[in-house]
Amino acid sequence: MTENNDIPEMNLNNNYSKLPNSMNAVGNTSHAQKEIEKTKKELEKIKNFVVKKYPFVQSISILPQQAIKLFIDEEELGMDTQKMSKENIDKISKKIHLQVIIPEEKFKEISKIRNEIVKQIDTLKQDVWVHIKTPVDVWEICLDSKFELAEAIGMSFPLYDKGFLGALRVAEIHKSLVLQKFERYVVSYVIGGSVVRGDAIKTSDVDVFIVINDTDVKRMPRLELKERLRSMIYQYVNEASALAGVKNKLSPQVYLLTEFWDSVKDANPVMFTFIRDGIPIYDRGTFMPWKALLKMGKLKPSPESIDMFMKTADKTKEMADRRLVDAMVDIYYGVLTPSQALIMLYGLPPPTPKETAKKFEEIFVTKEKMLKKTEIAILEKAVREFKAYEHDLKYTIKGSEIDKMKKDAEDFFKRLKQLREQIEKIAQERTINQIYNDVFGLLENIFGKKSRKNLTEEFKKDLVNTGKFPPSSISVLESIVRVKNEFQKGKSNSHKIDSARKNASLLINDLIDYSQRKDLMAMEKNRFRLKYNEGGKNKIAELVLTGGESFLVIGNRIKKITNKISDSSLQEFSNAVAQSKAKKEFSIEPKVFELVKKEIGKFEIVL
Repeated sequence: MTENNDIPEMNLNNNYSKLPNSMNAVGNTSHAQKEIEKTKKELEKIKNFVVKKYPFVQSISILPQQAIKLFIDEEELGMDTQKMSKENIDKISKKIHLQVIIPEEKFKEISKIRNEIVKQIDTLKQDVWVHIKTPVDVWEICLDSKFELAEAIGMSFPLYDKGFLGALRVAEIHKSLVLQKFERYVVSYVIGGSVVRGDAIKTSDVDVFIVINDTDVKRMPRLELKERLRSMIYQYVNEASALAGVKNKLSPQVYLLTEFWDSVKDANPVMFTFIRDGIPIYDRGTFMPWKALLKMGKLKPSPESIDMFMKTADKTKEMADRRLVDAMVDIYYGVLTPSQALIMLYGLPPPTPKETAKKFEEIFVTKEKMLKKTEIAILEKAVREFKAYEHDLKYTIKGSEIDKMKKDAEDFFKRLKQLREQIEKIAQERTINQIYNDVFGLLENIFGKKSRKNLTEEFKKDLVNTGKFPPSSISVLESIVRVKNEFQKGKSNSHKIDSARKNASLLINDLIDYSQRKDLMAMEKNRFRLKYNEGGKNKIAELVLTGGESFLVIGNRIKKITNKISDSSLQEFSNAVAQSKAKKEFSIEPKVFELVKKEIGKFEIVL
């Protein structure tokens, strides 16, 4: 690629020879060559117009002919495809399709940009169709598992590229080489780093992560499988770069599925970051569930993992005695990693390194008031120095600054240890309050709003003594109350709280099951099944009493019965049923049956 982001002349000739319409016709070779040259010049004019008018454009490329129909269905025509003739769709498919990538912050201007480009195309009288996307749109395609669309964009022929397209192309080519060789072992091929962030340039490293399935390996040890596959995967790096024709360096990392999951269970921030920010360009249903679980907050660190990350801080003093720049990097990770660990212990997913200090301040300074702004400055300084080092190959730092950073880091580590104890206390308080409120909330739902003592007595008399709940349930209930009281007096510990939580979960499940069965039985008393005839066929409707209005359910239609029958909604019906749970007695007016008869004709109540 040349300095102005154009493509070398040789490559243009090779690609334009494959362009559609008259250029593919069998006939006069001279005429065909003239058509190729003419189209090439017109497309160059379009490219130059777009780049000059919109200098922020990241890439312009020609989509592969064999993938055009996928893009027509996906983007341009949508539901209108059903209204168009096959002839028109085929006609659009034969056009030259340009893919333009713009920054995400310009997405609101897509319609305007497309209109301007189309006007330019019309003046040139070219058979060209324009697609405009942002990098986020490309990643959304991948997250929807439409990998063939993303692959088509990556493999499109570049007319102009600042780096995004080349980075995606080298990853797609490498992925294809890897899958061709041993697809059965690859469960996920994920791209990350600057390419995903949308700030890749022509020399950016392309970070990719390959997860290998080692769960059914029988003929060799797992580590041997990993080393063999990793060796072949790295062999394909140079081949992929050569085929892609880019300067981007591919940086693959290979993980076994089992070791990767172990790292996730240990709450390794690197893995959490990889799952949060990574985009799959190939996935067999493994990576996306991890991503969804992390987003829902279901991936949480164990106490052992928090211990592990906190211990990294203790080693930083020794690391800081190395060379000055290396010492700065060690200090950076020494303050960043335990900070991310404490954010996870607090109950949130780990933020990016750049966002960690801000998130730390929001949580522990502004919200919880556990830290002072001056203490956060130590973390901010470490992040700032590391970013300066990342973006400047000639970065240096004075020994006096390292000494100060090292001293500040030691103070920061001590404060983090104190902060951990405070966070654990908050977590314990949340846990014991949650299980206490859940259990007695369910008892109130069953017996009504009463004192804790009365609820406990009624639970024992009506549910335990009658054999509906085991005698051990009383011990569990009493232990929840006892642990809560001990915690308020500062006498409880994490072991007692965790034990109460485990026992409470079983009791909560039993109470929920009992409450639901009780509600169901109450509802059955107020629900009538009506058998009627419609069009010569027997059908079933339901008449539901809610203590005020009545409802008639016919298939997926809901009717409200007052002094007449009118249409209702699922929301209105659900609200009425929920309010009726507090009522013990119901009555029904004879007029209701008269209105029902007018609606569905003769009927009989089915018991």
